[in-house]
Amino acid sequence: MTPNADSSNTSQIAAVHPALASALAAKGYSALTPVQTAMTNKEHGDADLLVSAQTGSGKTVAFGIAIAPTLLGFDAQFDAAAAPLGLVIAPTRELAIQVQRELDWLYAAAKVRIATCVGGMDMRSERRALERGAHIVVGTPGRLRDHIMRGALDLGAIRAVVLDEADEMLDLGFRDDLEFILGAAPEERRTLLFSATVRRGIAELARTVQKNAVRIETTASTEQHADIEYQLMVVRRDEREHAIINTLLDTDSSSALVFCHTREAVRHLTARLANRGFAVVSLSGEMAQSERTNALQSMRDRRAQVCVATDVAARGIDLPNLDLVVHADLPSNPETLLHRSGRTGRAGRKGVCVLIVPENRRGAVRRVLALAKLTATVRAAPGIAEIEARYRRRIMDAAASSTPPEGPEAEFVAELLNRVGPERIAAAFLRQQLAARPVPEDLLPLPAEALENKTSARARRSADKQGSVREPRGADMQDGVWFTISLGRRQRADPKFLLPMICNAGGVTKRDVGKIKIDETETRFEISANKAAGYAKQIKQPGSLEKGIKIAPAGETRKKSRQAKPKFKQDSKPGRKHHAPPADRRKTSKNKSSKPKRPA
Repeated sequence: MTPNADSSNTSQIAAVHPALASALAAKGYSALTPVQTAMTNKEHGDADLLVSAQTGSGKTVAFGIAIAPTLLGFDAQFDAAAAPLGLVIAPTRELAIQVQRELDWLYAAAKVRIATCVGGMDMRSERRALERGAHIVVGTPGRLRDHIMRGALDLGAIRAVVLDEADEMLDLGFRDDLEFILGAAPEERRTLLFSATVRRGIAELARTVQKNAVRIETTASTEQHADIEYQLMVVRRDEREHAIINTLLDTDSSSALVFCHTREAVRHLTARLANRGFAVVSLSGEMAQSERTNALQSMRDRRAQVCVATDVAARGIDLPNLDLVVHADLPSNPETLLHRSGRTGRAGRKGVCVLIVPENRRGAVRRVLALAKLTATVRAAPGIAEIEARYRRRIMDAAASSTPPEGPEAEFVAELLNRVGPERIAAAFLRQQLAARPVPEDLLPLPAEALENKTSARARRSADKQGSVREPRGADMQDGVWFTISLGRRQRADPKFLLPMICNAGGVTKRDVGKIKIDETETRFEISANKAAGYAKQIKQPGSLEKGIKIAPAGETRKKSRQAKPKFKQDSKPGRKHHAPPADRRKTSKNKSSKPKRPA
């Protein structure tokens, strides 16, 4: 739903149940999103609905509008709360709590009472709330099933059931729980199934739990979310975290969400960002509900600017003013990419989605983007110069926007100017501002072909077998000097362990190493011209390399290989050595002559 839209759209609000229309008006909304408009269609009546809509399109308000006539009829308010009339099932605690908040204000004029039943919360408090009565129950599958089995939740009066983010519930293995819950509800009910995509599993679930459902698709499958800009940032494999840090620094975003695959990755990246001075919180499945609630509240009230999360923990959360999503780990499928990215660009707001892609995963991310029917702008990771220029602009803007001094403040400012001078004051201000900002990381630039992705993975593998460049390093190095190291494909040489060895042996950095070409028994590599002489001297020092490994200028090894091996003439072979006989054989008998026998 879009607030403050054009007044010509007010007719859409008129089609909503009167009890909800007043709440929408009080909230300042005047236009509906496509999925919300579809829910006002009177022709649907009490039919079951199978709805697919992009993430962030206002689905919670949409199904709230859809079930209002079923729950309220023509009444303006609910009767006294007893057994629940409506049930909303969500995959995660955060989404369930968010749904409850949305329905609270949407149905406020109808005097609604909503109970939540979610994992991680006090089950006794939930049971007492159910005993007091509720018009709508919102919960997660596992906890709802527990309450039904314990007799605390009676679904006998249910009129409408909503399955929100149904595709995610299937991915999390909740199908058995869903079928159990719906089996406890009356057959004569409305079932609304909302999902970002309607793949095979969703279609099968719909046939099982719905009757002649009306299919509603509010966004064409080939249409990209217009409010999200996708950026593809290709980086070196060992500089992924550096790129994440620089991406967060090179943005005006006040609220960013960074996705990782695992809990361990979330812990590691959160600690790394905190050490660099970011106001960061985390979300993962191992956290207690109170910790997750506090983390989200920190983002909402601007105490934290970055949230690092796993897919499951961040499913369905809605953070206000979230304008940047960073994929620290590559999404494994198009659904995951869409759900992650959909945390931004919500309800008409613009957002940016950045995919941090190691150079060896370019093909994989392009396949995921193609399957999701998304296009992304390829860009290089921001460097130190770009970020420092942004810092200077911000510092200049902060100084220019400050108000002139007044009263006692003006007197002290005048005293500072007289005693210290404007230049020293400005320098102190500049140093203070820079000290409060995280220092950007130094990233090595990738060659142009790495960003353009012109070479296929198969072609690169074929080239590797022929001894071509394994790493796109130093493509533009001029007048480099070639050296060899006595490790090749036969010894399973790989740039990942060769590069540190090459650098340590000659006292250079990876910037000074150019192309690396792996042959059968040796590897040739390039050293920048200004470091080559010192490198050649350093590798001759004892202890610079492991035993059995040799590095030498490429010309020397070729000369040695051309030298003829010495040959021996037949008569120059050394004769067999004569060994003294064992001691017991040297003993002679008294009756025997001591004259030595001739050798046989």
